[in-house]
Amino acid sequence: MGKKIDLIVFTFFLLSLFGCLNIDKENESIMQTVEYVDIERFMGDWYVIANIPTFIEKEATNAIESYRLDDDGNVATTFTFFKKSSPEKKVKYTPKGFIVNKKSNAEWAMQFLWPFKSKFLIINLDKNYQITVIGHPSKKYVWIMSRNPAIEDEKYESILGYLSSIGYDISKIKEVPQEWD
Repeated sequence: MGKKIDLIVFTFFLLSLFGCLNIDKENESIMQTVEYVDIERFMGDWYVIANIPTFIEKEATNAIESYRLDDDGNVATTFTFFKKSSPEKKVKYTPKGFIVNKKSNAEWAMQFLWPFKSKFLIINLDKNYQITVIGHPSKKYVWIMSRNPAIEDEKYESILGYLSSIGYDISKIKEVPQEWD
């Protein structure tokens, strides 16, 4: 029964995420990726500091996105979080990432369910690979992530300013509580 419910929840997640497959090409051209991502340095754990949440991410805490480069050049991804801060309600998803632009490594396609893929763009990355922003061309989703469970307020405000300048509705961005001992 539990697996059936998980499949139903996952299907609704995909429908909400892929509801933006009819991407406005004008908006897509406005969103620029970073020039280059050293993919080996980008791999590892990223704490989700804030996002425009998909329906499965609402009430999520301690969200972590983990990336590992597979031998075939694809990105094994693990996304974990607690629902409503409850350790008993740990959620885990394992989509597969495909690096679409091999020149920059900044444009990916994420596959949560075969055969559907959704674009994920690395639109901001600090030079030390400590903070990144992943955007979606529709501007319906964004993830602000850090190697640490918190970032400085000034840096966070700067990221929000940047996202606003490229057309994101920053009133939809929600901080993701990171409650670690």
